Amino acid sequence: MSIYGDVVWVSASPSLRFLSTPLINKLIKYTNISGWEYIQSLDEPACIDTAVELLHHYLKTKDVPIHLIGHGIGGTIALMFARQYPHLVKSLTLLSVAAQPAKTWHVNYYQQRQIYTLSKTEALFNTLENVFKDKYPCCPQTLIDKFYRNLDNLPLMHSLLQIEKLPVSGVSMPLMVCGGQIDMILGYPDLYEWKKCLKPEDTLWKCPQGGHFFHYFYPEIVSQQILHFWRSYQLEVVQKQVITTQVNNIWLG
Repeated sequence: MSIYGDVVWVSASPSLRFLSTPLINKLIKYTNISGWEYIQSLDEPACIDTAVELLHHYLKTKDVPIHLIGHGIGGTIALMFARQYPHLVKSLTLLSVAAQPAKTWHVNYYQQRQIYTLSKTEALFNTLENVFKDKYPCCPQTLIDKFYRNLDNLPLMHSLLQIEKLPVSGVSMPLMVCGGQIDMILGYPDLYEWKKCLKPEDTLWKCPQGGHFFHYFYPEIVSQQILHFWRSYQLEVVQKQVITTQVNNIWLG
């Protein structure tokens, strides 16, 4: 059994799964990681509550609380779940999730279309430029196809007519928020707005030189930071157990 406890990676981006694989492969060497993925049919209405309830149906079968982790919209689902069902979550790790959790890369795409009246392909290409700059993980056309499919699987009501917003607040369990130092999708205010919601035991970390998908390009350093966060949680639990035992022994005489 892992010293860190079980971990569940939350995703709502089946077509972008390959961008999380390098980090998962690093973490899985040290702990047990299960994957949960939200897949939305084309005729299904976009609703974050539906994704949260489906995740609850899966996690309520777990024997003990688990560590939740997710990137982007997957992290948004994990965050909303942790607020609603805190007793099922040991800790929460968010990668590229803004303090306004509905601000995903999809917002940049719709803003491109609204402000500059670009076509779908033009807007998506510009968004990919903002996401990756000139450091593409595969050929641009393949990326465009994958990101197109991700637009159809979004459990948020973003569109040309409106940009959805979600409540801004923290969580009761230990929280780690990670972002990229040069993320063109989530800027400095989007990440540091989290400081208003953080508890003393929470962590806010930025990956040096990392963009929106920093965990794909720098899985080693990101995994080290996350493992340190989980290790700190375990140490805090042990310390509380020791203190409780000492108090009980004193009380019982």
